[in-house]
Amino acid sequence: MAIYFGQSGEVAISRDSASGGFNTDLDPADVNVNNKRFGVDHSLGTLISGDRVEISTVDKSDLNLVASHNYPDWTGFVHIDKADGIKLFNTFEKAVTGLSSDALALVAPSSTQTINIQTKNLLFRHVANVKEFEITTNRDQVDTTTLGKEFKDQYDSGLISGQGTMTCYWEHLYTRDATKYGSPSLYPELPIYLAQLIVRLQQGADFDGRFYVYRDPSDKKKTVFYESKCVVTNVALNCVASDAIETRIEFVTSGEISLRVGAPDSFLLQEDAAKLLQEDGDRIVLEQE
Repeated sequence: MAIYFGQSGEVAISRDSASGGFNTDLDPADVNVNNKRFGVDHSLGTLISGDRVEISTVDKSDLNLVASHNYPDWTGFVHIDKADGIKLFNTFEKAVTGLSSDALALVAPSSTQTINIQTKNLLFRHVANVKEFEITTNRDQVDTTTLGKEFKDQYDSGLISGQGTMTCYWEHLYTRDATKYGSPSLYPELPIYLAQLIVRLQQGADFDGRFYVYRDPSDKKKTVFYESKCVVTNVALNCVASDAIETRIEFVTSGEISLRVGAPDSFLLQEDAAKLLQEDGDRIVLEQE
């Protein structure tokens, strides 16, 4: 009989991208070409450094913002500086560090453009420094006396919901040395992101979560994990002078919760990381070995 210990447990999250984003005006004075940064209304509390976003013009004219980019939209990563200015980057790793030398060159529009900014985050990233996590599932009873037989059979056992907590060692600075994580592509989410997520005003505190009970990189068929859409409800920071600073994140599930065995599904992606869809709108799943 195999007994597993908790060191094989992990948490991975994907930023919510279901929101329709927000519209705002981009004025010529909003763009600082020399500093490669710009600012727009409604970005405060909405965008977080590392967010992958799509910036598009509402009237479908060419977006006058990124130098040498003559298309109605642009997709990439943003860094929000201390003055709430926005810098644009091609990669997540460069966006979280926010160096001006890595930022994309900008151009000021000749006149005001109405643009839409929407988060477009698809990849799961593991949360760094997770000390422990707990997830609870429960089934709510549903009154089925007024439902037809088909619906009564479906809901007679109730609806499954869940909630949980995560305790992490506090960390808020990304290292500029990629060797810490072995590769730039392995940069994880830091615990501060979940604290920032709860105060994000317009796009909410939603995230997609995978909570691994056991994860064996050498044999993905043995992997066991919960998967669900979640909402952060509370973040508590514990700062003790004689101990490491910890943060406790509480969340509830906001959709179907499932306990799965095996490797997570992989989907066929386009060059811009958008999922390819079938004619019926379902995603194209790659077969697992």
